Amino acid sequence: MWSEIVEYLKDASLVAKIQNCFGVKIHYTRTLKEHCKKNSCSTIHDTNCRNTECNSNSCQFKPEGAKENGYTITGKRSLCGAKTSIYTSDKQEQSFVFNSNHTITNYFWYYLFLFGTELGDEIFYSTFIPFWFWNIDGAVGRRVVLVWAIIMTTGQILKDVICWARPACPPAVRLQVKWSEEYGMPSTHAMIGISIPFSVVLFTMNRYIYPVSIGWTIAILWCTLVCMSRLYLGMHTVLDILAGLILAIALMIPLVPLVDFTDYYILSNIWALAILIAISIAIIVYYPCSRKWTPTRGDTTMVVSVTTGVHLGAWLNYNTGAMIAPIKSPPYDIIWPTYSMFGCMILRTILGFCSVFATRIVCKSLSYGIMCAILRVNSKDLMKSQNYSEDKNKVLVDLVYKYVTCFMIGVNTVYLLPNVFSMIGIERPTFYTEI
Repeated sequence: MWSEIVEYLKDASLVAKIQNCFGVKIHYTRTLKEHCKKNSCSTIHDTNCRNTECNSNSCQFKPEGAKENGYTITGKRSLCGAKTSIYTSDKQEQSFVFNSNHTITNYFWYYLFLFGTELGDEIFYSTFIPFWFWNIDGAVGRRVVLVWAIIMTTGQILKDVICWARPACPPAVRLQVKWSEEYGMPSTHAMIGISIPFSVVLFTMNRYIYPVSIGWTIAILWCTLVCMSRLYLGMHTVLDILAGLILAIALMIPLVPLVDFTDYYILSNIWALAILIAISIAIIVYYPCSRKWTPTRGDTTMVVSVTTGVHLGAWLNYNTGAMIAPIKSPPYDIIWPTYSMFGCMILRTILGFCSVFATRIVCKSLSYGIMCAILRVNSKDLMKSQNYSEDKNKVLVDLVYKYVTCFMIGVNTVYLLPNVFSMIGIERPTFYTEI
């Protein structure tokens, strides 16, 4: 029974049904290919890794215009797979390859789910984390970033260990191709969709006075939107999403209290910080390699490096004496911004993101150039190359530059830029009391 449930949740047809419910109409088109075969019958492998062995006698066809799972068949579709072959007497194979295209009939859901998927994407991380530190709360920020890094890293590693493909297309259709090279199990979007909003609520509910029910409602809606967006875009199966949610919840049960307890030790103890940095480097060095190259190792590098950079910046603030203990114990009243505070917030955000962008350009250029000089390779040729699977120098240089760049962005976000804000008089008053 359990195996049947798993297979049902893994089925790409279920993803296609969900897409159809939200206004994505999927159509099949048939392409005819001919090429010579030595044998009269062979195993055929289509792009979705289905193996079908069929000929003109054994295959059954659905007629043109027939309906299947809510979509229209254009041409003939074999019941034994997405790709069918007819063998003639002169051993000439006629191969029918079925591709899928789509029509979006409801653009409200399309744009809503595009926004939802960005809540678990790199653009969201690179804006949410700095904005939170500069304008909201550093103590909560450090804890949320550490939970995010551990859960994200766990999910990324499991992807390259399990090596389950994303939903087959057809029967589903993929509306986003950005992460198509990655494996699908578990869904890290689902893991982040539950870990970030719920950890924010868990770390703020005893620190600030506000209606916690509103926080839980926002977290549930956030998580639901992110998870549904991955199904709508055809990037994950239902099983991928459920596995990601269950794994994230299982990790958060011990992680949230552990991170809350260890935050002060990382902030004040050099050895705790050194262990964190050593673990981040070890994760990158000993990252498990899958059967093919995927961008997950590079993404994991960015996650762990920005986390170590954030905690190094906080450690520098504490050990230089800039950070002091708050006079009043939590819970605190929320300080709503006045017009002047709101203006300072806008200035901090604009100046901060410009500095982050400049840090990325400078650090990438320097680290890339230095590594290419050490390896004695041409930096321009290496930067243009996309041959990650065979060029070890390309992989090494990319990992180093991503680690150095994101590490420095983390340090600047928490240490350098708040000092600059203080110098020009636009600092957030409570920044250095958030221990």
